[in-house]
This record gives sequence, structure tokens and C-alpha cells, in this order.
Amino acid sequence: MHNEILLAFIPMFFAMDPLGILPIFASLTQELSPSEKRKIISQSLITASILAICFIFLGKIIFNFLGISMGDFMIAGGVILFCLSMMDMMSQSHPSRRPKSMELGAVPIGTPLIVGPAVLTMALMLTNQYGWPVALFAVLSNIILCAGVFLLSDKFIKLLGVSGSRALSKVMSLLLAAIGVMMVRKGIIEIISLIK
Repeated sequence: MHNEILLAFIPMFFAMDPLGILPIFASLTQELSPSEKRKIISQSLITASILAICFIFLGKIIFNFLGISMGDFMIAGGVILFCLSMMDMMSQSHPSRRPKSMELGAVPIGTPLIVGPAVLTMALMLTNQYGWPVALFAVLSNIILCAGVFLLSDKFIKLLGVSGSRALSKVMSLLLAAIGVMMVRKGIIEIISLIK
């Protein structure tokens, strides 16, 4: 069981990439007070958790209704993960827009920054592979980890520097691309096994 938790936590960590989204969070909230930052972090936690939980429990029901197999989703999800990671690796900078609204905790930080397509894809794959308790733990523990990184954002930025955190994000994107390829491979194997 401990091994399964670790095997689920690690790919979810790369999919969520808390250190990679740190510069974006810092950019969006740099003009806000500490209390406003805490409020935004709370909003982002709630939004990300609700979205991930709903997807873990309702994802398969929706797929059954649409006639989508897990193999289909794994291939599509793997391609999306690969494309997202390639876009991140090729991009030169993060967006510097700073919305004025205090609702930015829900959008864009809660979703799609914390819980976006990569995390939702990984959550459903982990649910299918290890069961919903392990997938739920992997998602929620990484969301809490994101909150901790955000709370210490000023210290992390000083320690890593903007360039350092972006470089780390590129490495994580490369690993995420490899996970995407693995998902495509497993999806193809699953579809072949259904045909047999």
C-alpha cells in the first residue's frame, strides 16, 4: 500500500508542478498583502480540491455515458500531457498579467494552474490503476503541498530566484513528457487487450 501511494504521489507531483507554477503565483499576487494572499490560497485550495474530487468520482460515469474507454482516455491524456510539457519547455516566460479581482484564487490559480488538464488526466489514470483512495490521497496531498509552497512563496523565490524556479520547471516538464509517453503506451496496450 505504501508503495502504491508513493507511485501515485510522484507522477501527480510532476503533473501539478508546484515549484513550476510558483513564479506565476508570485507574479499574480506580488502587489497583495499577506492576508489577501492567504485568502487567495484558501480559495485556490477549495476550488482545486472540489474539481479534482468530482472528477475522480464522476469521471468514469461520464466516460461510460459517452462510450469512452480508459485506453482511449489514457492515449488522449498522454498526448495532452506531452503537448503541455512541450509548450512549457519551449515557452520563454510565464504570463505576467495580474488580475485585480480577489477571485483569482479560483481562476486561474485553483484551476487551471493547480488542477488543470494534466492533473485531471493523471487523477483518472491513478484511479483506474490504484483505486480512488490512493488517487484521492495523491491529489489532495499535492494540493496541500502547493498551498505550503504558495505560503512560503517569497522565501522560495529568494532562494531559487525566478530563473532557478523556471529551470526546475523545465526539468519537471521533461519528466511529465515522459509520463505522457508512458500513458500513450499503456493506453495502446489496454485497447489491444480489449480487442483480444
